[in-house]
Amino acid sequence: MPYLAKLEKAGIPTVLVDFNDQIPSIEQEALAAGVPNIRHVTASRTIPGPEDVDRWIGPMLEMLTKPLTDQEKAESMHMPSQERILFEGTLDEAQEFYQQTRIIPDPLNAPISVYTDGLPVIVPTEERVAEMLKGTSHRPDEIITRKKGAPRFAFRGGEGDAVRFQPRLWTGTVEKVAINAVMAGCKPEHLPVVLAIAQSGVQTGTTVINHQWMCLSGPIVKEIGINAGTGMMGPGNPAGMAIGRAYQLMAINLGGAVPGVSRMSSIGSPISRGGLCFGECTEKLPPGWKGLNEDFGFKKDESVVLVQGGEGGFNGAQFSPGGYRALQKSGHGGMARRLGVKGLPGPHNWLDWILPDIWVGDREGSRIFVMVHEMAYDLYRLGFKSKDEVLEYIWKKSFEPLKKYRDRSWVDLWTNGWMGTEPTSGKPWKELPDDYMVPAAGNSPKDSYILVCGSDEEICYEMPGGVRRGEMSSVYSIDAWR
Repeated sequence: MPYLAKLEKAGIPTVLVDFNDQIPSIEQEALAAGVPNIRHVTASRTIPGPEDVDRWIGPMLEMLTKPLTDQEKAESMHMPSQERILFEGTLDEAQEFYQQTRIIPDPLNAPISVYTDGLPVIVPTEERVAEMLKGTSHRPDEIITRKKGAPRFAFRGGEGDAVRFQPRLWTGTVEKVAINAVMAGCKPEHLPVVLAIAQSGVQTGTTVINHQWMCLSGPIVKEIGINAGTGMMGPGNPAGMAIGRAYQLMAINLGGAVPGVSRMSSIGSPISRGGLCFGECTEKLPPGWKGLNEDFGFKKDESVVLVQGGEGGFNGAQFSPGGYRALQKSGHGGMARRLGVKGLPGPHNWLDWILPDIWVGDREGSRIFVMVHEMAYDLYRLGFKSKDEVLEYIWKKSFEPLKKYRDRSWVDLWTNGWMGTEPTSGKPWKELPDDYMVPAAGNSPKDSYILVCGSDEEICYEMPGGVRRGEMSSVYSIDAWR
């Protein structure tokens, strides 16, 4: 859309081709890009390709050759109401006001909350918002801008420019973030975390299984009491639940995300339903293993938050009761048999037990591994002296012949329909032999990442999605918002 908008604003007609059920999203995105009357034709999800193209190619060519009308040249961008007071009345009346819904037609045909995620909220009164703002030294009217690191999805502008909240590209202030923090049930000490998260632009994804989650690292984990141990991804921890929910409320109220209109994840994700935020257990890292903050260029005593979007489910390598311990202690059980170490005391490389299955039946690409500290220590005792060494090992184990790689789904996109160039060899994809080895884990080991938690029962989650390091980081400073 940004490129089409650039052409349209230069007076060059464009036509966007998409499915009929995506038209509401197209209209919202076009409005956000300042070209609300962009031309489009609808393709079919079921009609065979050649027949479908024959159906819309004529109208598309006519639209491309017809000059833009004055109405189509008109630029506009809808912004939400800037009125500071949204409602006046009793607290009970306000509670009802904030819970109002509207019917979203096909593809939903269901009521969706206007201001909330569908759950009851804390009404953001003047007094409550003022109390929340005590959690930061920043002015209430300060626009959320890029600080240290680049917002992952707020893709417009450079450092110091306003963050554009997804998907409608609206801007927000410290006070508006504080309002959503109040609604989510946050406390003033949580506000710097929520402000740091706001720098990401709070994306909600496109049409696949999109979910969003956050991980805190540094002193902030202990300061606000966020769970970094048993059950850290489950319910019960007030800080994690409230901060995770604040993300979703900001997506609604600052980004304009509405299911079936501008938030088009096909069937949605339970991970995003109430929000997910947890902590990294840095005090239980093996010697030499750095925490999230240090890995992304911050100091050990700095507090940061990883803001992560993913496409796909969580895969958990859960071992039978005692199975993992039997492998490591005495070399017994099915795991030991599979790894060929039966009868040999550990440590043994448990990664070799899960790696053959990570990319089987699931999309290729990077992963974020969340493992308990005991499993991290077993890798350390095997000689892995850093997270990066583990990630290098995983990446090398993911290589597969090009013949098998071609059978995957997303690679058609990454290779530009196989018309592009393979990055390692520098040769066109179509010139490579079937036995050429390609990494299923993405282009670089550092696209993946490892988070260590303080739970004791052995388990490792493999979550689809990569991290960004360097200038386009997906990790943001919390301390910058204190």
